[in-house]
Amino acid sequence: MLSIAKSALRPSLARAFAAPATSASLHTLPDLPYAYNALEPYISEAIMKLHHTKHHQTYVNGLNAAEQSYAQSPSVREKLALQSALKFNGGGHINHSLFWKNLSPANVDGGKLADGPLKKAIERDFGSVEEFKKRFNAATAAIQGSGWGWLGFDSTTKMLDIVTTANQDPLLSHTPIIGVDIWEHAFYLQYQNVKADYLTAVWNVINFKEAEKRLVEATK
Repeated sequence: MLSIAKSALRPSLARAFAAPATSASLHTLPDLPYAYNALEPYISEAIMKLHHTKHHQTYVNGLNAAEQSYAQSPSVREKLALQSALKFNGGGHINHSLFWKNLSPANVDGGKLADGPLKKAIERDFGSVEEFKKRFNAATAAIQGSGWGWLGFDSTTKMLDIVTTANQDPLLSHTPIIGVDIWEHAFYLQYQNVKADYLTAVWNVINFKEAEKRLVEATK
């Protein structure tokens, strides 16, 4: 996907995509709140290193390059040509920054949904926690190609919904509560093409405390 976006941009921007982020960049790669091997055996150290240092870093580099070129573009035509790069790389940065906080080692907070506002809302809107996971996994596994599965809060209905987005599109229709990356780079080294196994395993490292904080903030 990134190579397609690059080919549509002027050469100066294409070269910038390959450059590492600098201290002057508007956006930087966030640190993980845990070690690369902390999510094992559910998500391997190799996946986490590749996902964080290579894939997320690429989105950061691309976003900085696209924003710089956008600011320097003299015409509306050139600015419009940059929209896809801004959306793809900006979404990738937003989504992954949320995703890292969305996870926690199983021996800390991962997989533990205590009684509270989030559990109560899930049971209200889906019947049970297990039914929610079942419906979430089915919707997310059904994504054709790459994308994200979300538990989002609808500020209009005041309810939780399961939503999917394609590619690196961020969730804009709802407040993100839980997001799961279903791009192959998130699981292929460990689970190969068996999305269902990855989606089953990831619940063991979902940080429900963080998710509940997001829900509480969204309902204020």
